[in-house]
Amino acid sequence: MYSGSSDGEGHDPSAAPRKIPAASSMLWVRNLRRFIGSGAGLGSEALMELETKRILLDIFKEKQQKSAEAGTIPSFYKKKPEEGSISHRVQRLAKYRFLKKQSDLLLNADDLDAMWVCLRENCVIDDATGAEKMNYEDFCHIASVCTEQIGPKCRRFFSPSNFMKFEKDESGRIAILPFYLYVMRTVSLTQARIDMSELDEDSDGFLQPHEMEAYIRGLIPNLAQLRDMPAAFVQMYCRIAAHKFFFFCDPHRRGKACIKKVLLSNCLQELMELHQESEEEVTDTEQAENWFSLTSAQRICDMFLALDKDMNGTLSKQELREYADGTLTDIFIERAFDEHVRRGKTGGGNSREMDFESFLDFVLALENKDTPEGLTYLFHCLDLHGRGYLTTADIHTLFRDVHQKWIEGGNYELCIEDVRDEIWDMVKPGDPLRITLADLLSCKQGGTVASMLIDVRGFWAHDNRENLLQEEEEPEEE
Repeated sequence: MYSGSSDGEGHDPSAAPRKIPAASSMLWVRNLRRFIGSGAGLGSEALMELETKRILLDIFKEKQQKSAEAGTIPSFYKKKPEEGSISHRVQRLAKYRFLKKQSDLLLNADDLDAMWVCLRENCVIDDATGAEKMNYEDFCHIASVCTEQIGPKCRRFFSPSNFMKFEKDESGRIAILPFYLYVMRTVSLTQARIDMSELDEDSDGFLQPHEMEAYIRGLIPNLAQLRDMPAAFVQMYCRIAAHKFFFFCDPHRRGKACIKKVLLSNCLQELMELHQESEEEVTDTEQAENWFSLTSAQRICDMFLALDKDMNGTLSKQELREYADGTLTDIFIERAFDEHVRRGKTGGGNSREMDFESFLDFVLALENKDTPEGLTYLFHCLDLHGRGYLTTADIHTLFRDVHQKWIEGGNYELCIEDVRDEIWDMVKPGDPLRITLADLLSCKQGGTVASMLIDVRGFWAHDNRENLLQEEEEPEEE
């Protein structure tokens, strides 16, 4: 039976080659296809795969049909999944796994300590300055050592592009301290982003006020200067601290702050300054100037309670006039209410009073007059007619109240026209007949100009600026 050789010996050359029937014509193939197509012979996993494929295909066809009907206009709105739906659960699970993966890639405190030891053990000392430095060869060697001791998660910090970011000396070396601080800041910001993203309930990249307050509440145990905060004050503190983030990171007052903008803002850096352990390192003045310090938060609460004479939880115009010892002008108080205080839905007694959130905006604007956000707030108050610019008549009207308080304080007589001309010289507006917000921002003296027009104490400080500067220099000379 196997006598036929492979070279064809003993094979009849005249015999026709045997035809193999097409697969589709075979009975067993047709039967197998029908069997599989019905799903009767498949396991539960295979059936699930087929069902998923069918559903996705239907969704794809539906989207194609909608796109064809809509023409060339792409969809710009996607409805968020409903709470408890499968889509919502899948989204939360995917988000949890992604953030967990990113968290696992971060360096912890022990890893950072080990990296600092590696940097110091493999650097060279600059003979001229005594600074610890490394060239690119040292940089690559330290990368190998750190990878062996810490793991591959530190490798991304030792890229050539990172080395080129730092200032180099004539020998092409960089200092190890700025590099290490860069690594620490990157880790800190990444951890902050992960923590904020975990609190972002709808995963849209924005934090709502209660989510921002929850993030700050989670930081309190880790901030040395806030650990001893009374438990009864925690909620109020979080409310005050979160409001500054929204004042600077939500300029359009949409009620949500972009996480990326929060991470890049000075507010987060100011909050992290409270990590300093020793109280001796922080003076009382620095604590008062830091909005996020416990001293500052208590000061804001005490100020609001002192102004709220009738203790109804809101401030009337008359009560707000006592702010800063009554040095603010009446016209500014009126304009602040017109522009930044919401009208009540009912016609009750407090329908036109300032609530605590509006008061926080008011204080933040006055204490940050040199920032674009603070100056924008004040400019809306100065723009008496809502035209987007100030004229000489507006300046005259605004300063008239300051002039009245100035004279009542027993100061020398001054000419309003001279002050108006001085303001024009300080701002140097593009249009000689009007001052815009852009002019105030570009002249770098917008905060001073605003103070001169709304606060008699601000005008006094400008008028005595040379004497005040001399007083500040004398203690330094001693």
